[in-house]
Amino acid sequence: MGSSGQNGKEGASTVSAPEDARILLVIPTLNEAKAILPCFESLLRDPLLRDPARATLVVADGGSTDGTQDIVRRYAETSPIRIHLLHNPDRIQSAGINSAVTEHGDGVDLLLRCDAHAIYPADYATALLAAFRSAEDAVSVVVAMDSQGTSSFGRAAAWVVDTPLGSGGAAHRGGRASAYVDHGHHALMDLTWFRKVGGYDAAFSHNEDAELDWRLRAAGGRIWLAGDVRLGYVMRSTPAALWRQYQNYGAGRAATLIKHRMRPRLRQMVPVLNLILCAMALAIAPVWPVTLLWPLVYLAAVLAVTAVACLRLGAIGVWSGVALVVMHMAWALGLLRRMIGFGLRTAFGRMRRMQRDGG
Repeated sequence: MGSSGQNGKEGASTVSAPEDARILLVIPTLNEAKAILPCFESLLRDPLLRDPARATLVVADGGSTDGTQDIVRRYAETSPIRIHLLHNPDRIQSAGINSAVTEHGDGVDLLLRCDAHAIYPADYATALLAAFRSAEDAVSVVVAMDSQGTSSFGRAAAWVVDTPLGSGGAAHRGGRASAYVDHGHHALMDLTWFRKVGGYDAAFSHNEDAELDWRLRAAGGRIWLAGDVRLGYVMRSTPAALWRQYQNYGAGRAATLIKHRMRPRLRQMVPVLNLILCAMALAIAPVWPVTLLWPLVYLAAVLAVTAVACLRLGAIGVWSGVALVVMHMAWALGLLRRMIGFGLRTAFGRMRRMQRDGG
């Protein structure tokens, strides 16, 4: 399944959600031994997903070494629906989901993407299908995430990420309103449209969902955020893990901007400008101390958020400021590194072409 897709509205198909719609449920995994069984059990509380005539489950595993595959095989022996364990040699989620659609998508109407580390509401698929039908011209239904944590740092990070300073006002981060959106956390999608635009770009390890949403909208599709369908999202439990995650997020966003020659939104540029200004101020402060004003303003804002977090969460709220700085700086650094790398490769490529043509 390719990544280019169609960018025009010509030949657009109608949304397919009949009363007896069949659902392909895909869960990408890589070393999810601790999470996969609770995930299965939460999903299969929904009668719709327990019906073998309506639902098929595929676990696209990227080569787990922690026993995840054995757990899936054992659970499949008593599962009410058919569970396929699919090897995903590319390891990343985008490629695994594409392969699952290719191998098991025939005769299926809707694609339900789920994450192994999430715990789902008892009526998750049923509620999504109802939202899909209520938004008659939607080709995809996305959901909002309510962040949570399993450590002191994770709980503080979960609180701050759902604030405007943490998410930049993204509608699917703690939002409550249902509306048409540009992007949200992927849930239920018309499989015909998924195939029509080429599926996920398998070159993307991060931000593949937002990149696909761009192509869906470019092809004339609309995306509905079901604000009443809530999904709990577990934040990383340490600053180092959160840093790695947000660097990857920033790099993934840069890849989307580069691929489609998009202009970044203001909320996406604010962390980048903040990082640049803070770095420049610290570099020239020895000769021009007044430049420290900007880092001090930023620090004051972080401390104010931390104070509010302490009032809401107690002592663990002190971690919220750390989490906020980590998210801002790591995301900005990841985006800048990818953009600079692309710029350098482009410049070197032009130089080589000029030298070749000149020779």
